[in-house]
Amino acid sequence: MNPRSADKPDSPPVIGAEIDYDKFLDCVHCGLCTSACPTYLETGDENNSPRGRIYLMRGVVDGRLKLTESVSRHLNLCLDCRSCETACPSGVQYGRLIEPFRVDMKRHADHVPESKTESTPEWFRKWILLGLFPHAKRMRQILWSVRIMQRIGLIGLIEKLGLVKLLPMALQRMYRMLPELGPAKKPLPEFLPAKGYRRAKVALFTGCVSETMSPETNRATARVLQENGCDVVIPHLQGCCGAIHYHSGDVDPALNMAMKNVAAFRLEDIDAVIVNAAGCGAILKDYGHIADEAPGRSQDRCDQLSAFSGRVKDVSEFLVELGIRPPGNPLSIRVTYHDACHLVHAQRIATPPRELLATIPELEVIPLAESTICCGAAGSYNLIEPEMADRLLNRKLDCLQKADSEIIVTGNIGCSLQIQAGCKERKLPMQVRHPVELLDLAYRGKSFAESNDER
Repeated sequence: MNPRSADKPDSPPVIGAEIDYDKFLDCVHCGLCTSACPTYLETGDENNSPRGRIYLMRGVVDGRLKLTESVSRHLNLCLDCRSCETACPSGVQYGRLIEPFRVDMKRHADHVPESKTESTPEWFRKWILLGLFPHAKRMRQILWSVRIMQRIGLIGLIEKLGLVKLLPMALQRMYRMLPELGPAKKPLPEFLPAKGYRRAKVALFTGCVSETMSPETNRATARVLQENGCDVVIPHLQGCCGAIHYHSGDVDPALNMAMKNVAAFRLEDIDAVIVNAAGCGAILKDYGHIADEAPGRSQDRCDQLSAFSGRVKDVSEFLVELGIRPPGNPLSIRVTYHDACHLVHAQRIATPPRELLATIPELEVIPLAESTICCGAAGSYNLIEPEMADRLLNRKLDCLQKADSEIIVTGNIGCSLQIQAGCKERKLPMQVRHPVELLDLAYRGKSFAESNDER
C-alpha cells in the first residue's frame, strides 16, 4: 500500500490504494512492452500501452492524476492479455496491477466516471455475461433451442430475412459467435479408468462455455489422458472458474465460485487438476493471488485457494511433464498454431502444445506470423469492446490466411469461437480445433473428416 494514498475521513476513496506500491515501481518505462501490446499496436497511443497505463494508475494512486473519464477509458480498453509480461525484462507483474485496480474501480463505482464506449448495456452484463455464461446448466437450456433452430433451418431463414439486425447490438455480437452446434452430449461420467499401466490420477475441470459450446474438447481431453495412463475424475459439483466475474470487477462472486471449486476437487486424492481452456487455467492458477488482494482478506481462504492453484495444470503442460505416449496413427493435414494469450503470457506455456502436435505422424505445422498477438477474444472483451476486438480479429485473420493451413489450432475456447466466427464472415474454409482433439484422432486412428461427424 502507498502510505501517501491512504483515505482521509470524508474524502473520496483512492482507487488502487491497497495495491502493493512496489509493483508500480518495478516498471522502469523502458518501452519494450509496447511492441507486444495489441491496443498500442492498433492505436499508437502511449496511454493505451502497458507502461502508459501503469503511469496512469500510479498517478491516480499518488493523487497527481484524477480518475477522469479519459483515464478510465484507457484502462478499460486493456485486454488483460498479459503479453507485456512476456516482453518485460524487469518482471513487471502487470496483471497484478490492472486487475486489482479494476476491482477497486468496480467497488467504488460511484466515484469512477463511466467512460463513453460502445460497451454493452447493464442489462446484458447482468443477465447474459454474469447471469448466463458462468452457468453451464442455463447455457445448455438456451443452446437446446438454438440447436433445434439450426437443425430445421430456422437460423438460416432468420439470417436471410435480416431479422438478426433487429436485435440489440450486444445480442448481434453474441449471435455472431455461435458455432454450428452438434448433437447434445451426455455428461461425462465421474470416473474414467486409465488405459494400460496407471501413471497418475487427475481431475478434469470442464468449464462452462467450453462444455456447452465445444463439448468434444473435454471428451477428447479425457480420452487422451486415459491413453496416457491417467485415471480421470470429473467432479460433478464443480462450477465456473469465476473469470468473467473477476475480470468485470466483481471479486466477491468470483471468490465464492473459487471456494466451491476447492470443495468439489479432493486434492488429497489426485495428482493434478487438468484444464484445457487457457482463460480458465489462468484464473485457476491465480486463485491465491486474487484472494490475497481481495478486500476483507482471509488467511484461511488464501491458503486453501493457493493450495488449489498449485495443483492446476494445462493439459499440454501436464502431458509433457508426464511424458506423452506418441500416437501410432498418422493425421495428414496442414495446421497452424495460434498462441492463446492466457496460455502463452499468463501461464507462460508456449512449447508444450507444439510438442503435443509434433508427436502426431504426418501432421504438418505451418508457422503463424504474430502468433502471440491477441485475436481480440479476451474472455468477454469481444462483446464489450467490439470495435477494438474486430480490429484485432482482422489482424489475426490476415496472418492466418497467409499461413494457408487447413486447421487452426489453439488452446482456448474464447479464441476458438472468435476466430471461427471471423473465418465464417470471410468465408474461409479453415476450422478451429484444440491440440488434444487432433491428438485424440491420432490415438483412435480417425480422420479429420470423421471428427466433424462426431462434433
